[in-house]
Amino acid sequence: MSNPALPQVCDSAPLTRPPLSAEAAASAAAVFKALADPVRLRLLSAIAARASREACVCEISAGLDLAQPTISHHLKVLREAGLLVSERRASWVYYRLVPAALAGPAELLLTEADQVPA
Repeated sequence: MSNPALPQVCDSAPLTRPPLSAEAAASAAAVFKALADPVRLRLLSAIAARASREACVCEISAGLDLAQPTISHHLKVLREAGLLVSERRASWVYYRLVPAALAGPAELLLTEADQVPA
C-alpha cells in the first residue's frame, strides 16, 4: 500500500543527449513550416532535380496549374526559410538550392529517430 504523504516520482530513463533547445526548435520549425506545403515541396524538388541544383522560374513553374504570383509567393517563403537563394539574370530569376539548409532539419529528424549516420 502506498503512502499518500510521499510524492509520486516517475521512473524515467536517463538522458542520452540534451533535448532540443528553444532556439533550435524555433529555427527548425521555420524550415519545416516552409516545407509543409505540397506546392513548395514540388518547387524545391524541381530545383533539386536539376544537375546544377538551380533553375529558372519559368522551368520550375512548368506543370504547376498556378498563377505566377502564387508561385512567386511560394518561392519567397522557401527563400525566407533559407532553403533557396535567387539571382536575377536579364529578365529571369534563377533559384538555387541551399543544401546545408536541408542538412540541419534532416539531421534533427535522424537524431530524434536515433538514426544518426556514422
